[in-house]
Amino acid sequence: MNIRLAKLDDEEKIAKLVAQFRVDLRKFKTVISSPNIEEGKEEFREYMDKKYPIFVAEDTNKELLGYLVCRIDKEIVWAESLFVSYNVRRSGIGSKLYEKAEEIAQEIGCSTVYNWVHPNNDKIIPFLSKKGYNVLNLIEIRKARENEVLTQKIGVGKYDFDY
Repeated sequence: MNIRLAKLDDEEKIAKLVAQFRVDLRKFKTVISSPNIEEGKEEFREYMDKKYPIFVAEDTNKELLGYLVCRIDKEIVWAESLFVSYNVRRSGIGSKLYEKAEEIAQEIGCSTVYNWVHPNNDKIIPFLSKKGYNVLNLIEIRKARENEVLTQKIGVGKYDFDY
């Protein structure tokens, strides 16, 4: 397996992964959707236009197995998105990709990588926890959208939030 920076000609391959990542994120809010490759291409181009470092994992056949997008905001590195294909998960690919974000953070003098994590994401939370990430930094609070059905309560400290 090879970890490298994405190139513009990776667009077709990475768009499939980005599109699947978006399907997975929608599932956290019980929205069922299909991968939209065109939206995946658009998102990839936006990342490239903004010069976000995008790392890809590829096998010996040059198939892309996963990707990590980093956003650097002043002296903070955000892991914008991390996705590994289902059939190769739990084989160390996510860890190798994530190490690239940590390397960037070290290079610019930042002691950590920041992550926005969906509270229902039972894959990334234990992944990050295993790497020592366990400090809750921010909570996003908003009103329910029109016709939004909130089915859970999440406790943070002494407060319960609809979710």
